[in-house]
Amino acid sequence: MAKKRRPQTKAAGARVSPGSADATYPVVGAREPCPCGSGRRYKACHGRAAAHAATELVQRPFEGLPGECDWVALRELVPAATAELRLKDGLPEGVPSVTLATVLPMAWPALRRDTGAVLLGLQNDTASGDISRDLADTLQRALTAEPGTPVAAARAGVEGVRLQDLLDPAAPFTPVVHEGFEFWLENAEGASGEVAASLERANAAAIPTARLTGVEAAYWCQATEKNHLRWVMAHPEEELLDALARLHASGASSLGEGTRLIGSFRAHGLVVPVWDLPQSVRADDVEKPAAAFAERLGEALASQAPLTPEERRARGGLTNRQVTLS
Repeated sequence: MAKKRRPQTKAAGARVSPGSADATYPVVGAREPCPCGSGRRYKACHGRAAAHAATELVQRPFEGLPGECDWVALRELVPAATAELRLKDGLPEGVPSVTLATVLPMAWPALRRDTGAVLLGLQNDTASGDISRDLADTLQRALTAEPGTPVAAARAGVEGVRLQDLLDPAAPFTPVVHEGFEFWLENAEGASGEVAASLERANAAAIPTARLTGVEAAYWCQATEKNHLRWVMAHPEEELLDALARLHASGASSLGEGTRLIGSFRAHGLVVPVWDLPQSVRADDVEKPAAAFAERLGEALASQAPLTPEERRARGGLTNRQVTLS
């Protein structure tokens, strides 16, 4: 049974007018009287906005950031990767760098190294429906954390800033994919004991992954029976599905012999087409085919012609196999 929360009281002499629009009220239990003095329960009064903000899902949390598609890929697809982040106002004194990381040890939201450098974890559960706001809150707390300490999870304020408010919009976002998680440590070769064991377990579970260089946000990965290419695309969903259907119906959707477009999924408001690849096909082998496909896709996206019956059937097949991750 949950513990009954003690109502928070106003400071002596403080006066709160019910319904004051510009007042800030403390958070109390959902069934307790609202601190504004209205006589209603908190959940039916000023708790409404807080609850709505905590649960409302932001469909494209990384929209407006440079490299939105790569943000989505690092959040959902890539086991081990990092990317340097640049802040709008520059780095605070004592913070030599800020680095985004897919995963951190012990699933920490963030880590302040002994050197003062900050690592921000991306693949963590978030407290609200806005990943960008939650990450921005974690980043702000990491910038002021004591060197050598992890940053705990917390719920961001309803009016908190987002990554779009903190990061330099002119800075490139360039992910670096790693074979393992040695980037966790400043001296991985000197790791021992529990740290070395944790690193070994994480490395053993990491799926070999590579980012293509000729196109944006396309990631090859090695699987047990077939390899895959998963390509995050920012084109409007309906237009992209029409274009993929045109190519699929005409036999132009593959990436070479033995490869096949098998469908797509949604992640953070974007569509991610997926191809099956033979096990012998490596990342380098699909560089040229992917670049050629990007050209064909551009032409298909530019078409204004109605879909033919064959193209509509192809589109139906693609959408029937579509799933949503977020």
